[in-house]
Amino acid sequence: MLASGLAGCYFMKTPVNPDYDASKAHHRPDGFENRYMARMQRPKGSNVFKWMIKRRFEDRPQPAPNAIPTMDPDIALIQDKGLATRVSWVGHSTVLLQLDGVNILTDPIWSNRASPFKRMGPKRHQPPGIPFDQLPHIDLVLISHNHYDHLDEATVQRLMKQPGGPPRFIVPLGVNYWFREEIKGAIIQGEGQNVFALDWDQTTEFMGKTAPLKIELLAVQHWSARGLGDRYETLWGSYAVLHPKFRFWFSGDLGYSKDTKDIGAKIGGFDLAAIAIGAYNPPEIMKRSHTNPAEAVQVRQDVKAKQAFGIHWGTFAMADEPLDQPPQFLAKARADAGISEDQFFVFKHGQTMVFEGKN
Repeated sequence: MLASGLAGCYFMKTPVNPDYDASKAHHRPDGFENRYMARMQRPKGSNVFKWMIKRRFEDRPQPAPNAIPTMDPDIALIQDKGLATRVSWVGHSTVLLQLDGVNILTDPIWSNRASPFKRMGPKRHQPPGIPFDQLPHIDLVLISHNHYDHLDEATVQRLMKQPGGPPRFIVPLGVNYWFREEIKGAIIQGEGQNVFALDWDQTTEFMGKTAPLKIELLAVQHWSARGLGDRYETLWGSYAVLHPKFRFWFSGDLGYSKDTKDIGAKIGGFDLAAIAIGAYNPPEIMKRSHTNPAEAVQVRQDVKAKQAFGIHWGTFAMADEPLDQPPQFLAKARADAGISEDQFFVFKHGQTMVFEGKN
């Protein structure tokens, strides 16, 4: 979501949707909308700015009673050029997926704040699980939407300058124009293109060591904005990364909706899913755009993931629940649903796990 209390600081200049396609129901001349809730209206009595001001003066959320678990990253494993499928949690929604020799980052943010300012906005409570200068060469970056905790300008600039050349950025429609305006070295069309925009249900491919990876942008319920004047101007979404030996889904941010059942029906299941479990309180503000742990468990079932892990928690205080609460609530939701911890778990910041696909 937008950096708390800072939403009015940035305005997009594009007044219309340059990618408007009247044949697509989620397209509008001025941007985009959700499939099942169009443009979300909050219930009467909810006031985002009143909540932002109140939480600032009441020092919300309260400090986590328990330490957020971290561990030193296994740099040797991360840097290994073998073909083993590895997943590392950097923090928040930043995941390093290493699949068939391809290094993929989701919604990368290494900045200290999820904000356009250095001294204001949600502050990082845990350092990045992998130091930026110890990353392997990044081949692909998947951006789910343009909120500051998911699209971080400073990190994108650093990735553009990485040794060996910039990665390929995959973004939802409209975010490519932000890259063109704000990121030095971004090329959104023609020779040397390194930023590729997708609509929902569109795909692109990237060649792995043994087989191509198919990357597809899939609809979830959310919204976009980097200020007050550009709400819904750019698209948002989740990503399927499909390889003959391993299928992965990155949820991005999402409120619970029929979209996830659609994803499960369309793709047929995943070996592993990264699903948001945090930023759910207060529900009158958050419910339509974020999933709580119980809803995340349902999402795992909807998308037919054999295993899932929780993201979007424990790093930035984007909502009112304590930072350590989502995994506790996830444990209860698992028990209520009769599923094991192996089926839906959480990483420590900096942890890497090796997976074997079975599809």
